[in-house]
Amino acid sequence: MSGGNTLRERPGSYRGLELLPVHLYVLSHLKKAGVDYAKMMAKISELPLSLIEDAVRDLMEAGLIERDSGSAIKRSKARFKKAFEVHKHHTYYRLSREGELFVRRIDEKWLKEYFNSLFPNGWKVIKGLSRSGKFEDLPQEFQREEIQEELLVYRFITPSGRATRFFSFLVEFLGIKTR
Repeated sequence: MSGGNTLRERPGSYRGLELLPVHLYVLSHLKKAGVDYAKMMAKISELPLSLIEDAVRDLMEAGLIERDSGSAIKRSKARFKKAFEVHKHHTYYRLSREGELFVRRIDEKWLKEYFNSLFPNGWKVIKGLSRSGKFEDLPQEFQREEIQEELLVYRFITPSGRATRFFSFLVEFLGIKTR
């Protein structure tokens, strides 16, 4: 009942929710930050706020994140905050206990299966793009139009082929090693 079997069987879904890279970003962002709000996640990743809000809603419905209660937040709880304590002016979110357990199980093997399920040779493409930062610097075998289209759809690259800020933070937060 913990969702462990779901994780092992299909890396791309969690209890009926098809996990998109934006979902992984929100989960990994909250793991790093402790608590944060949707507008800040959008600002940091340079993704549209509506996309982050949809991901937050999906993850709340799946039980992986929850609202953080209280009227103030200390920096020890919100690690991305600069002030010692801030009063909340937004709805803050954090990983639920279930979300914490799920995120802990995301390892390199899981990520490899996940990205390979998104598109052909996904793991090698992600590693190569995280190393070079440009689609044109990927090995020739990966410079196919369908792979480029997938990378654009998932907002991993810009139309000019450069890695997006979202992609850079996703790779960093997930701990994907470039070597």
